[in-house]
Amino acid sequence: MPSRERPSHLLLLLICYCSALRYIHGLENGLAQTPPMGWMPYERFQCTIDCARFPRDCISESLFKRTADLLVSEGYAAVGFQYLIIDDCWMETLRDSITQRLLPARERFPSGMADLSDYIHRRGLKFGIYHDVGEKTCMFLGPGARGHFQLDAQTFADWGVDYVKLDGCYATESERDRGYPAFGKAMNSTGRTMVYSCSWPFYKEKPDYRLIAQHCNLWRFAEDITDSYTSVFKTMEHYRRNQQLLSAHAGPGRWNDPDMLVLGNFRLSYDASRLQLAIWSVIAAPLIMTNDLETVRPEIRELLQNREVIAINQDLLGMPGRCVLTSKYFQVWLRRVTPVNDLGKHSFAVAFVNLGGFDHCPLCPRTIEVGLERLGLDSLTGYYVVDLFNSSRSLGMFKPYDAFSTRINPEGVTFYKFTVVPVY
Repeated sequence: MPSRERPSHLLLLLICYCSALRYIHGLENGLAQTPPMGWMPYERFQCTIDCARFPRDCISESLFKRTADLLVSEGYAAVGFQYLIIDDCWMETLRDSITQRLLPARERFPSGMADLSDYIHRRGLKFGIYHDVGEKTCMFLGPGARGHFQLDAQTFADWGVDYVKLDGCYATESERDRGYPAFGKAMNSTGRTMVYSCSWPFYKEKPDYRLIAQHCNLWRFAEDITDSYTSVFKTMEHYRRNQQLLSAHAGPGRWNDPDMLVLGNFRLSYDASRLQLAIWSVIAAPLIMTNDLETVRPEIRELLQNREVIAINQDLLGMPGRCVLTSKYFQVWLRRVTPVNDLGKHSFAVAFVNLGGFDHCPLCPRTIEVGLERLGLDSLTGYYVVDLFNSSRSLGMFKPYDAFSTRINPEGVTFYKFTVVPVY
């Protein structure tokens, strides 16, 4: 007979082995099907370790327990901010002399990481932690993972870690290229699924995003963000210049990470806060706050908990958006989102950005008017339009041949959802 019979037991074992090997060597952890949402301390609290002088701001279990409580009590957890992630500066400078395990700083984390993990989990949140692929962490306070990939991954699993951010300081390029896949493999082999956040492309002149997307759930591609419009815009421009490459490899389980949301700190204006949140949502970026949740102003808390904007960021199509129109003074950013009508037409989230810089009035509000067809909104049934920063305000229905007009504050944004009208 031709060899089309059911596969032999030996062949079935080989198929199972190859499938398991693929799982171990690739990511495929089933996590981060939408961009992760959570909180990290670094941009706001930096590497403050003097708890005697700065007890509220120091990187300690007190800070993370307080933040866990606030994520729940202030309503952030209810809208999706679930990962509480420790950044750098949590370790002792040396490993345990006997077991070689990583050690949390004893004075600042006296209860240990397993206890802190339990505290976070009991509040319905998930626990994240920082590490480095090289010899030391970026702030040079703790040992990196070099030579201890399996041990460190197992240590994190034993602590109940749900999310690992792996930085790339104090390592050569070849060490990073080997190390990021190897640490991901070590994480997979622990049997505990952990979101894998890589800083791999940040350290490469020409990142291979196709390869990176096979091994990481999210990846940093830009410089550390700071609390200013200039920094937010610089990150936007980095994405815009590379958007074809960046958007090609992102989607459910794999996301471009432009760094944290700096809303609620010291310098970012209300309009620039809206701008960052809107663009991060359009490009399907992780929404990881860095702020003091105890002092966030009410209007910024309202922005961060805007369910309509979060729904754009978390859209299940998982299609990152792009800048589709740019001029000296304006940009238009667009993302395809659900639903799709019977004719295969998408709905869209559209952000209109006023870059400022007008010669006679550089910081004036300005109006932009653009035809919907020019933006690719071509459904003949039309679109219902809602202001995402004011969900009670409906702007009515627009057809593809209509011009859409919006007035935008300087260095600010207006943000709308164009929902395709169904075919009856």
